[in-house]
Amino acid sequence: MDVQVYVYDLSQGLARQLSRNLLGTYIDAVYHTSIVISGVEYFYGHGINTCRPGSTHFGSPMEKIHLGTTQLPIEVILEYVEALKETYSPESYDLFSHNCNNFSHDFAMFLIGKGIPDHITSLPQTVLNTPFGQMLKPQLDQTMRTVTQAPVAPQQKVDPMKETKSAAQSQPPRSNQATGATYAKNGTSTPAPEGKVHNVTSVSEISRLLSSAAQSCAIVFFTSSTCAPCKLVYGPYDELAAEAGPKAVFIKADINQAHEIAQQFDIRATPTFISLLKGEKQEQWSGANEAQLRGNIKLLLETTFPPHPHTKLDVPNLQRASLAPVLYGKMPPLDKLIAKMGDAGRDQSVVALRSFIQQRNQDGASETPLPDLPAFAAFLDSAISQLPAEVLFAAVDLLRSSMVDSRVGGFFAEDSQDTIEKLMQHVATLEDCPYNLRLVSIHLACNLFASTLWSKSLSANPRIGSLLVQLVTVSLLDDKHPNLRVAAASLAFNLAALNYRIRREENQELLPESDQLELAASLLETLSVEQESKDAVKALALAIGLLVFFAHQNGDLLDICKAMDAASTVKNKEPLSGNDVLVKEIGTELLGKGLR
Repeated sequence: MDVQVYVYDLSQGLARQLSRNLLGTYIDAVYHTSIVISGVEYFYGHGINTCRPGSTHFGSPMEKIHLGTTQLPIEVILEYVEALKETYSPESYDLFSHNCNNFSHDFAMFLIGKGIPDHITSLPQTVLNTPFGQMLKPQLDQTMRTVTQAPVAPQQKVDPMKETKSAAQSQPPRSNQATGATYAKNGTSTPAPEGKVHNVTSVSEISRLLSSAAQSCAIVFFTSSTCAPCKLVYGPYDELAAEAGPKAVFIKADINQAHEIAQQFDIRATPTFISLLKGEKQEQWSGANEAQLRGNIKLLLETTFPPHPHTKLDVPNLQRASLAPVLYGKMPPLDKLIAKMGDAGRDQSVVALRSFIQQRNQDGASETPLPDLPAFAAFLDSAISQLPAEVLFAAVDLLRSSMVDSRVGGFFAEDSQDTIEKLMQHVATLEDCPYNLRLVSIHLACNLFASTLWSKSLSANPRIGSLLVQLVTVSLLDDKHPNLRVAAASLAFNLAALNYRIRREENQELLPESDQLELAASLLETLSVEQESKDAVKALALAIGLLVFFAHQNGDLLDICKAMDAASTVKNKEPLSGNDVLVKEIGTELLGKGLR
């Protein structure tokens, strides 16, 4: 997808005419910018808004700049925009320090790895560097706010997903070439499609659809264009199809048009419904009874997909457990950290990231524009092989400190240089890895989870997840450094919590089974020898619980937990946990009754 920046002049030419006399310096325009992708214009004012390109109340753009192209899926882009809404809220808008151009810069950085032109982002400081600009700052902010933060009319708003699909359908196929950020390097995971009703008129059509449901289930609704009662259940039938999604095939056949189908199934009245389980007919009933329709389809789905045995467990505390990731946001003494890097600490990208961390810590994310993240990624890429391990930890800690900002996390989740994967690979394979480098790498890994985009990135690239599991397992077994074990338990929890959330919400697994087995075995082994920390016991038990809860019944994960007597391992630590109710639930209910 092409990425453009639309540039507007809020002064309508007055800045060009009056700036030198008023400010003593020439200003070409009072810039407002937006990002345009695939038929949608994104801009910041009264929060983050969308509309059709060029339809905003700012008039016609004075310039349209092509920034590059991106292969990021629209789902990933919209998730990043959603994450930005906390930083770019209506309340946090500031004409001089947190405006539309800051948003466009951050958004472009994520999309293609570079921001918008510097002369646009530096304009507020240019104005404030003049005595008259400083004096007029309050009046300018108040005057322009009515323009820059004007709400978008409802009729101008657009649905980015629909517009993107529409634009894609109108474009000829394009080659898989792109500049800037790319998602295609690891492939994309296609979400389960929403269920729909298939209207059929021929025997070949219905045969093809029923064959596709040979391992699941199907429902056939026989109707007639002249059947008034049939219309009463059209809506409920469509709703049930949407709710079932890919679990069942919903078919509708109008017997006035599908004579052969009606004859094949010997249909004599409408509405008539037939349900099939794995190709075998289950039920046939007639009548426009919505309650009966819903009940029969619910029974069919439950028969095809029996509820997991864990639904019957009494584990209210586990069900209510917070899945919020453990983050390490404490800012280190930056001067000492940079000094440890020696000459590398004077690299421009390092200096810029240091300033970003310091300003964000003082003023908050909304007042702090992003630094040149691609430049720091390139620096770190070379530092991995060039800096000594005892020095590299300082660069990693710098990245760790910045990663709590979701904008930074989002960028590195889709980083075309694979910076995080290379770093974790280096730490995982480094002989005699220094304690401080391993510890800060685990802290960095925990902070990846500050951005929701990392769930998609980990799903698309299982190698990173495997490296994180390897980092956890090695560190959990370190009996010399308690802090390392605590950090590793935190990372294990983050992985298990995200895996559990995806399992329950998307019916998928974040981690391959081999990684889950390795993680579970190391967690149980570590818990069995833990003798001191109450918090460590609770963290380890919860990570195990989330890893096991609703796991696949026929998978090896439950088998290895049985083989290692996970229930006894957790139960034996109840006294050390202070008889914590959550630990008791995991040991007695989940690992006791749930593994039988």
